[in-house]
Amino acid sequence: MNLDDLVAIDVHTHAEVSADGHSSLSGELAEASAAYFKTHGARQPTIPELAAHYRERRIAAVVFTVDAETATGHPPISNEEVAASCAEHADVLIPFASVDPWKGRAAVRAARRLVESHGVRGFKFHPSLQAFHPNDQRFYPLYEAIQELGVPALFHTGQTGIGAGVPGGGGIRLKYSNPMDVDDVAVDFPDLPIILAHPSFPWQDEALAVATHKPNVFIDLSGWSPKYFPPQLVRYANSLLKHKVLFGSDYPVIDPDRWLADFGELDIKPEVRPLILKDNAARLLGLTKE
Repeated sequence: MNLDDLVAIDVHTHAEVSADGHSSLSGELAEASAAYFKTHGARQPTIPELAAHYRERRIAAVVFTVDAETATGHPPISNEEVAASCAEHADVLIPFASVDPWKGRAAVRAARRLVESHGVRGFKFHPSLQAFHPNDQRFYPLYEAIQELGVPALFHTGQTGIGAGVPGGGGIRLKYSNPMDVDDVAVDFPDLPIILAHPSFPWQDEALAVATHKPNVFIDLSGWSPKYFPPQLVRYANSLLKHKVLFGSDYPVIDPDRWLADFGELDIKPEVRPLILKDNAARLLGLTKE
């Protein structure tokens, strides 16, 4: 990966379909997500298609799926497949993995194997979809392993489009994705780089407080068009958190073209834009020696 050739690094994209057509979500939850993001009828891109989309734009992308099999009963896309596909497009793709925290010791072993043998560069957690409180100490052995491996953990925070509009929200509980739960993780694992994904509605102020207070906590801006960002998020991104905020789109539900166009309309200082779009992520992901 030639960092100088890249215009941006998108730290939040999804592998939504495997090579054999298996979806990362059940039909019901996938339909709810499509309705929420108004992507009905859009084709789910394969990882090679995702790579082509980003290569054309000179953007690198972190790619992951979500393993929520215990909570949902739906088998995940293989982390090994995601990692192998990303390795074939290493000029633009960076593989993250997802392990189901409820799988206990098996999850810990999988995390170690995925980093050491498959080149995975970080882990994605979705507390609402995976139905767990991040600060439940039953899951601490998993964080300990990830911290030892020296890679980031990215946590979905705030509301989710998955299950939105389905009776009972498809069984998905929003309470699990309060960023204050992740504050405990940041305290107990101070050497674990943590990314709070998304503007954290309805807990935006909590997310800003955690990222301001904890040196190891970052925020990605995925899942929302920038024109809808809360004003306090823009203010902090422009000042106190300018070195800790990261570009993320949530592709394919939000295309980077739309995100970047709307970001261009925000009142962001010229010297801060490259930090958010590329430099902060490059440093966090170990792509630069700085």
